[in-house]
Amino acid sequence: MSRQWPQTKLGDVLRRVKDEVLIQNSETYARLTIRMNGRGIVQRDRILGHQIGTKRQFIARAGQLVLSKIDARNGAFGILPTDCDNAIITGNFWAFDADSGRLLPEYIDALTKTRMFIEFCVRASEGTTNRRYLQEDAFLAQEIMLPTLTEQRRLVARIEELIAKIHEAKNLRRQASEEAHSLLASTSQRLFEPKAGWNTKTVGEFCDPPQYGYTATSTDQPVGPHLLRITDIQEGRVDWDRVPYCHCPDPAKYLLQRNDLVFARTGATTGKSFLIQDCPLAVFASYLIRLRVRSDVSIDYLYRYFQSASYWEQIADEKSGTGQPNLNGSKLAKLKVPIATEPEQRHIVAELNALKAEVDALEHLQAETSTELDALLPSVLSKAFAGEL
Repeated sequence: MSRQWPQTKLGDVLRRVKDEVLIQNSETYARLTIRMNGRGIVQRDRILGHQIGTKRQFIARAGQLVLSKIDARNGAFGILPTDCDNAIITGNFWAFDADSGRLLPEYIDALTKTRMFIEFCVRASEGTTNRRYLQEDAFLAQEIMLPTLTEQRRLVARIEELIAKIHEAKNLRRQASEEAHSLLASTSQRLFEPKAGWNTKTVGEFCDPPQYGYTATSTDQPVGPHLLRITDIQEGRVDWDRVPYCHCPDPAKYLLQRNDLVFARTGATTGKSFLIQDCPLAVFASYLIRLRVRSDVSIDYLYRYFQSASYWEQIADEKSGTGQPNLNGSKLAKLKVPIATEPEQRHIVAELNALKAEVDALEHLQAETSTELDALLPSVLSKAFAGEL
C-alpha cells in the first residue's frame, strides 16, 4: 500500500555550507572527484598547496551532500564518504548539511541514487550554452516526500536489505562463472599433459615462420581490404562489419585466410590468439603476428593449446619479474607444443569445445541476469520513495 508522506522543499532540510580555507603552500590537501550518473564521490589525489592554483577554496565534511553545479544534471553528486573528510572543493562544488532533526544522511543518500534526484537537478539547471549550471534557489525549491525519522530508518533498512540480496545474487552468478573458467583451465591442463606416444615439437618445426602484419592507417572508407587490429578482437570474436579498411596496393602477402592464427604481440592482450574462420577480404595489422600450420597438428588442437596454462607459462616475461606475457615472432617459433596422436587430438578438441560452449552459455546467462539485477535497484528505489516498501 502506498503511503502518503508530507512534501518538503529541499531548502527546508538542506543548508549550503561555505567553510572557506586559504590554501597554504606547505600543507597537503585531498581533492575530490564527483563521478557522474550517481556513482558517488572518491578522493582524486593528495597534493601540496603550492601545486594548487586557486588559493581560496572550501572544506567538505563527511556526511555532507556534495554536488557539482556544472554536472549535477548529469548525476555528479553524492554523500561525502568518511575517507574523504576534510577534502577541499572549489566554488564549482557545493556542500550541504542536512537538518539532523528531520533528515537522515542515509535517507538523502538513497534519494541521490534515484532518477528523481537527477530530474531535480535537470529542472534546476539553466543556461544558453552546453554548460547549464545548477541554480541554488531552484534546486532547493524542489520537493521531496519526507516521512518521520522513524519511518526513514525503516525505509533505509528495507532498501539496504534488498540491495544486499541483489549483491548476493550477483556474487553467486559471478562465482559460478569463475568456477566454470577454473574448470575449463584445469581440464585443459590435464588434457595437454604429455602422454606415451606423444611428441614435443617447437612451433617452428610444423608451422610457417611467424609473420608480422601490415602497417597502415585505417579508415571507414572502403578503399581496400579490411584491416584487422588487436582492438577488433573482443572476447574471442570479430564483428567484421565494424572492422575498418586500409589502402593496401599489394595485399597478397598479408591477406587472411581460413585457419590462420593471429596473436596480439603488444598491449594489454599480449599473447591472446584468434583463429580466423570465415572472413571478408582482409589483411592483419602490424601489432598482430600470423601463424600458419604446415603439418603434424590440427589447427583446432593448436588453437586450444594456445589457451592453456602451459602456453601462458612459456610466454611469461621472467626478465620483468612480473610474469607478464611477452611475445614476438622469434619467441613464438620456439614455443614447445605437446603433440598428441591424431585420434587424441580430435578427442581433446571435442572435449574442450564442448566445455567452452557450456562456459560461454553460462557467461551469457550471467550477463543477462546481471543486467536484470542491475535493473532491480532503480525499481527498489522508485518503490521506496513512492511509499510502496
